Amino acid sequence: MAGQAYIAAELFDLVREDLQRVDAEISLRSVASVEAITTISRYLQEGGGKRLRPTLLLLSSRLTGGGGDAAIRMAAVVEMLHMATLVHDDVIDVSQIRRGRPSPNVLWGNHTAVLAGDWLYMQAFQAALEERDFRILDLLIGLTQMMVEGELLQLERIGSMTITEADYMDLVDRKTASLFAACARLGAITSGAPEETETSLGGYAWNLGMAFQLVDDVLDFTARETVLGKPVGSDLREGKVTLPLIYALERADEAERRQIETVLRDGNYGRVPFSGVQAIVRRHNGIEQAIQRAEGFTQEARATISRFSSCSCQRALNRLTDLVTCRDH
Repeated sequence: MAGQAYIAAELFDLVREDLQRVDAEISLRSVASVEAITTISRYLQEGGGKRLRPTLLLLSSRLTGGGGDAAIRMAAVVEMLHMATLVHDDVIDVSQIRRGRPSPNVLWGNHTAVLAGDWLYMQAFQAALEERDFRILDLLIGLTQMMVEGELLQLERIGSMTITEADYMDLVDRKTASLFAACARLGAITSGAPEETETSLGGYAWNLGMAFQLVDDVLDFTARETVLGKPVGSDLREGKVTLPLIYALERADEAERRQIETVLRDGNYGRVPFSGVQAIVRRHNGIEQAIQRAEGFTQEARATISRFSSCSCQRALNRLTDLVTCRDH
């Protein structure tokens, strides 16, 4: 993991000062007239996180000429949107832990957490509106619709063992990859880049986002809880059948399928231990297949970004694919 830490340090050094300005912008915009909203917003911000989305936007902006204050503002916008989705996701999934700490719904209750998430959404759009750019608003509105539709589709499929690879990829597109793509496109827009450049960067980031989520779902089966920052095996416990398990179920026998069905029905690992589920997934090469699929997306991302002229930001975006694929949390 030393190599991973080195890549991360190298990447974030390029935008460290900008990220500090982004954090300051979020802090400023997270102050509400209702104390609970301010407290929850600050709690989320202090929880850390990878800051991948604002970093992706800032690097894309610099690569295409630099968007100045507009890029800082939009980087804050995408991080606030991401924070809002995390709050809502934790309520929907009845999650207890986020980034190694109690999730907001545990500390403040579902009603307050949902309303705080709504407020963050609106505050992000208020900041975006200051750009007076219909392209930005169109992009963000379409993105938000995609993410909400993805969450609704996922809810419809909770507990189902009939999820196909195509169903899964559609969810990842809506819930994760679309936000990554929007970040890169917003970076290009803030620097006044041509539409062709914006589209190309969006394609790079979409592939990066697909790979990111696939690796995330693999880690739910393979990581240590202390490193991951949340309980391992959470997806299946919450009724979500992800790609490693989809691949395994294609080859599983009837007894193995009944074990998975038991966990989905019970919502816990009381009767079937998580280690038993891990054994099924490994036995049928579900993890290896999912990793190979993720690597396919990262290769496509590298191929796209390699078409841009070499510079520190282009190289950083290329290395970002390594960080996404090789991470342990």
